[in-house]
Amino acid sequence: MPSDSNYWDPIPAARATPELLRPWGRGGRLVVRPAPEKFLLGQWEDRNWRNVPGPFYGADTDTCEAGPPVARRHVLADETGQEFVFRQPRTATEVESVLRAAWSDPFSGYGWDGHDRWSVQDIRAWWGERARLREWATTYADNEDAGPALRDLIAYLDGDLESHLRDYMFWLEERRHATAGCVRPDL
Repeated sequence: MPSDSNYWDPIPAARATPELLRPWGRGGRLVVRPAPEKFLLGQWEDRNWRNVPGPFYGADTDTCEAGPPVARRHVLADETGQEFVFRQPRTATEVESVLRAAWSDPFSGYGWDGHDRWSVQDIRAWWGERARLREWATTYADNEDAGPALRDLIAYLDGDLESHLRDYMFWLEERRHATAGCVRPDL
């Protein structure tokens, strides 16, 4: 379980997720959800610019907006319906939520290779442009359906995200948790 002041890597929890038998649709028929490597096929080059740095991201997703209802604290859709991860998971339960959102996408447009793609410099550049994301979220925050999640995103941008990103940057550079006395990179 992660602490509030350290990065928790969600990828081992995602990899440990077995194929699951799940109810699907209104009739509740059972279907098998495959292992994540079978449906997390999104391409980094196609990712939505709104994705918060971390391993998971929405890329060329469908526009049915099936992900946000099953991962309200992690996934939103832009004005075209393209989904993105606005908060990276920090527990195994949250990983399951993001995986449900990704599995709901018939295009397999979510990716999970962000650890191999993000650099400290890229995260700093993303952070430098966060006002663009805040402005976008503020524009749509009165939306009846997405408003609560957009307000959650705004609060995250203005609150804990900076610390989470600094912990993530340390983890990316060192591939270990910051301990007492460690200096985390500045944004």
